[in-house]
Amino acid sequence: MRRRCSILLGILVLAGMVQIAAGQDRNATEVLKVDTRLVSVPVTVSDRNGRYVPGLAEADFTLYQDGVKQNIDFFGATEEPLTIALLIDTSQSTRPVLADIKDSAHAFLKLLMPRDRAMVVSFDYDTHLLSGLTTDKEQLRQAIRTADIPDELFGTTLRDAAFQTINKSFAGLKGRKAVIILTDGKDFGSRISPDELLYSLQETDTLIYTVMFRTGGGQGRGAGGGGRNRGVFGGGFPDGPRFPGGGFPPPRDRRNQGGQRIGRNNERAEEFLRQLSDTTAGRFYTSEDGKLKKTFESIVEELRFQYRLGFYPPDETNEKPLHELKVKVGRTDVAVRARASYRTQNPTR
Repeated sequence: MRRRCSILLGILVLAGMVQIAAGQDRNATEVLKVDTRLVSVPVTVSDRNGRYVPGLAEADFTLYQDGVKQNIDFFGATEEPLTIALLIDTSQSTRPVLADIKDSAHAFLKLLMPRDRAMVVSFDYDTHLLSGLTTDKEQLRQAIRTADIPDELFGTTLRDAAFQTINKSFAGLKGRKAVIILTDGKDFGSRISPDELLYSLQETDTLIYTVMFRTGGGQGRGAGGGGRNRGVFGGGFPDGPRFPGGGFPPPRDRRNQGGQRIGRNNERAEEFLRQLSDTTAGRFYTSEDGKLKKTFESIVEELRFQYRLGFYPPDETNEKPLHELKVKVGRTDVAVRARASYRTQNPTR
């Protein structure tokens, strides 16, 4: 009888331990779930000359979600290592400017500190990982050197490259992250649509900086002599139909039409690159802004010393997927850039 009671008591104790352990697991899961709800908001504060403004404290910031003030549960203002992705456009249209693009990538690399990590990606008809994340600058330099335009293969998968870098290579990474895209801004062949890419950027705290190298205007392969105007047709059709006055119709100003088309393409490219940067609180530049060395120095400085806010959204947040964010600083002489929205995880679209 005593033996049976001892066995029964042992079973009850064991069952209690299992329940406690299960409860602990549930609590750990709940804590983990809560932690993952922290919304990270990188913030850049600059003066009227575009220079970084240091020395601000948590009390200087006010954070709003959908117009409602939120508690700031995390504040960071210390220098941290950077995680950078350099995206190099190696499509056919960049042939006239590829050397400038690669020189710019090398120039940016020189500004990184020993603890900073970087990766190099090129994109043309497909996305190519030339170097994974590393602190080895020689490996990164070699990766930039190998970036080249493929022979006889056309396409510009800019959107795919940005999407894959942010949502795969940068997935789960914490800290100060940025993607630097060196491109002419034109996309031809991406599987990801513009709307899909912009949608996905609402879920990330990675900043995108775009540097546009304008192309067109008779540059690159195919410019110069040859073509169908002369080529195998010899420049005319002697037996073709004639027009009043004994000649051919007056030639259209094809050069002007081509220039207008190139201009429109560059405008559309610039508009989209600006959208990418604005959505993530990054910045848009062109290679015509002046010496890119100063541009890159500005990017690295604001990345290295940017402010980082974090907050836990209220429970009713999940009632809608997209939420507006606004950050204010209690000074009138500064400009504030921060992500303008965030999307709840796994929302129903």
